[in-house]
Amino acid sequence: MKKQEFFAGIKAGLPVCIGYLSVSFGFGAMAVAQGLSIFQSVLISVLNLTSAGQFAGVTVLAAGGAVLELILTQLVINSRYALMSMALTQRLGPETSGLKRMAAAFFNTDEVFALGMTRVGKLTVSFFTGAGTIAAIGWVAGTAMGSVAGSLLPLSVRAALGVMLYGMFIAIVVPQARQEKPILICVLLALVFSCLFQWMPVLHQVSAGLAIVICTVAAATICAVLFPVEEEGAA
Repeated sequence: MKKQEFFAGIKAGLPVCIGYLSVSFGFGAMAVAQGLSIFQSVLISVLNLTSAGQFAGVTVLAAGGAVLELILTQLVINSRYALMSMALTQRLGPETSGLKRMAAAFFNTDEVFALGMTRVGKLTVSFFTGAGTIAAIGWVAGTAMGSVAGSLLPLSVRAALGVMLYGMFIAIVVPQARQEKPILICVLLALVFSCLFQWMPVLHQVSAGLAIVICTVAAATICAVLFPVEEEGAA
């Protein structure tokens, strides 16, 4: 039964694996362009399954940010995984041990979480682990290919590959921002704050990592106050 569930998860996660190849290819190329070795780039993807967190982390490292800035950046960007894990663990059932829950949480990315939460019927650790395993393979393989390709390309081309990151974020954010006003306002606020930290005389001295944290928290806080989400069942 566990074996069948595991392979069912692999089958469900295969499209995620293919999608991760292109995104992680961009990460690998960007990481090498920022001065990391192929081994370091791949190791980051082996130990972390968080696209935005990894891109931001490499940005902080490249800017010479302190360890505390790196920790704060990851804490803010990846805080959503704590909420997602809380929702996910409620579907696993009381018979699932804490150790198995923690093991499954390692694979809890946005896409794998969606597979788990939308699965018809009972969600098992074997299914979720299978989906997460094939997704992780795609993420690491794409990083390796991007790192190798990036190391073989001329410096000018490697630097240009960093544009892939911004293209990915634009493709994700713009459609949602066009549909929902709160998201549009949040994006515009983050853009304004980021410009202030880039061009204002005093704010320009703040490191890149800390600036990311401040901009993210400030924009999210303002939008949380302006556009509160009503609880289900509220009148």
